Amino acid sequence: MNPDLTSILGNFYVLTLIKLALVAFVLLTALAYLQWIERKVIAHIQLRVGPTRVGPHGLLQPLADTIKLLTKEDLVPAHVNKFFYVLAPMMAVFFALSAIAVIPFGPKINIFGIETYMQLSDLNIGLLYLLALSGMGVYGIALAGWSSNNKYSLIGGLRSSAQMISYELPLALAIASPLLLAGSLSLREIAESQAGFMLGFIPRWSIFQMPAPQILAFVLFMIAGFAETNRVPFDLPEAENELVAGFHTEYSSMKFASFFMAEYANMVTLCSVATLLFLGGWYPLVPAPVDGFIPPLLLWAGGAMLIFHGLQPARKWDKYTMPAFGAVFLLAGFAFLIPFLQPVLVPLFWFVSKVGILLFLFIWVRATLPRFRYDQLMRFAWAFMFPVSVVHLFATALLVALLK
Repeated sequence: MNPDLTSILGNFYVLTLIKLALVAFVLLTALAYLQWIERKVIAHIQLRVGPTRVGPHGLLQPLADTIKLLTKEDLVPAHVNKFFYVLAPMMAVFFALSAIAVIPFGPKINIFGIETYMQLSDLNIGLLYLLALSGMGVYGIALAGWSSNNKYSLIGGLRSSAQMISYELPLALAIASPLLLAGSLSLREIAESQAGFMLGFIPRWSIFQMPAPQILAFVLFMIAGFAETNRVPFDLPEAENELVAGFHTEYSSMKFASFFMAEYANMVTLCSVATLLFLGGWYPLVPAPVDGFIPPLLLWAGGAMLIFHGLQPARKWDKYTMPAFGAVFLLAGFAFLIPFLQPVLVPLFWFVSKVGILLFLFIWVRATLPRFRYDQLMRFAWAFMFPVSVVHLFATALLVALLK
């Protein structure tokens, strides 16, 4: 083999392994702390305090929960189908985590002379890959309910199957509309089609892009996404007050935790896809060069606010923890001004910010809305979401055919 080719392949595989390790570490850490953020946000909305005991501001609560679940007795009831009982949580986690492989986080960058995408794998049919995984994800929950040999778990699994299959239709139709504008199934190419600004200041995101702004498709996608991830108000498969926790009633220890890991991973994936399809991916809200100054300004403002509160502590440890976190924010702000880091950090900031806002929306809705009845949930999917999605897709196709 050509020595130059061997060197290129070696660098490619090493870089891919490094990206894989970084993505896995960041994703798993984010999943652990997403539940901490959710508990804190819901607590503030409902005038409670949330986790506070384990570490400063409860920041070590995810670690404590992980240790508890790892050391908890893993019971396997005698009446279950053991093979599928064990397989179900593994399937849920596998399909949820596999989706992150095709999510692009930023543009092509140069690392030590090697050009690479901020993405694990750039599939030209990445969107079809994600839809296939979301369709397979329902098997984990359905198998969990059936294999438990428990009528409440079975009802939860059946509910989940019907719900996820029903809402996959409007979800897919909502996705098809921005595809007509982008003309590609690659998530990277879809994001790149939204680069630039209209009239010099309006981002060319799909929700604004002419001739068919996709605001309605974005709303339909997010509503269907709530149902696909079994989140309130569509969390009927887990209806604790009706089904004693639903499809995972018979699970304990890490098998029980696996379903929640899959749920949060699906939330992250869904918000990432929404960002790429409708909100311009890693492209900024404002034109250059202003886009590069917004991240450090926001971080410095957050750091200054933390230091200010640390000087007037409400709790004993605040005078130590808040200035420390404030200093971290200030240093992070300066990192955005380093020239060779800017091409990596600035796009990443905009992408993570958009995903974070959508995740906050998921949490806000959970703390606000009550759960639907099952008949309301199914009627909403078939009598409203599906026909509206079909009409919107036809309208988008007509506008694109006539005006683009």
